[in-house]
Amino acid sequence: MLSGLFDSCASWVRRAVPPACVLCSAFAAGDGLCAGCRKALPRLPTLRCAVCAVPTPASEVCGRCLQEPPRYARVAAALEYAFPVDSLVKRLKYAADLACARPLAAALADTIEHEPYPDLVIAMPIARERLAERGFNQAAEIARLACREFGLTPRTGLARRQRAATPQAALPWKERARNVRGVFACDADLSGMSVAVVDDVMTTGATLNELAGTLRRAGAKSVTGWIAARTVVRG
Repeated sequence: MLSGLFDSCASWVRRAVPPACVLCSAFAAGDGLCAGCRKALPRLPTLRCAVCAVPTPASEVCGRCLQEPPRYARVAAALEYAFPVDSLVKRLKYAADLACARPLAAALADTIEHEPYPDLVIAMPIARERLAERGFNQAAEIARLACREFGLTPRTGLARRQRAATPQAALPWKERARNVRGVFACDADLSGMSVAVVDDVMTTGATLNELAGTLRRAGAKSVTGWIAARTVVRG
């Protein structure tokens, strides 16, 4: 797999050449960032909805989650999807720059450090066609690196995306839930299990909500989103 080859090459390069920050090329630490770029990463506000992690004035549950409770229990999100995090995500997904998974995974690992360990961790599935195009699943790369910090191993193949939908980023918010309706399947028996789903970006939460519904129908007692970056809309 592309990720395994990358890890082998990266390990050799790190021994031979001082690591460079993936954002500015200065000397980097193990997360792939220099101290300055790490400090500049946009963090989510402390006050946020206890369910979907959207910023709220006093950490109260947001109106949307109250009006239509999602099928996932809650979201643990690390960063705001803004510059330069958006650049890291795009380079990872569309330029196969797997080094960009390291700072995203490190930020996520910091966020989930005090989270209860779930029975199962999975990465957000991508369609077979997308996997063939990219050669890797960006959510799986982030999950692998983040979970390694805690001795957890993400499981693969338990849930799948049955078809390639229109990319969510290309659609208006109101159409995103309909776009992913029925795209996931899970043949595994997850009876009584708590499941964490790792993904790179969350905007409306429609994709996580759809997968959570599929996992719940397979028996999962709860689904939590472990998200590297969350979109914040400012009025």
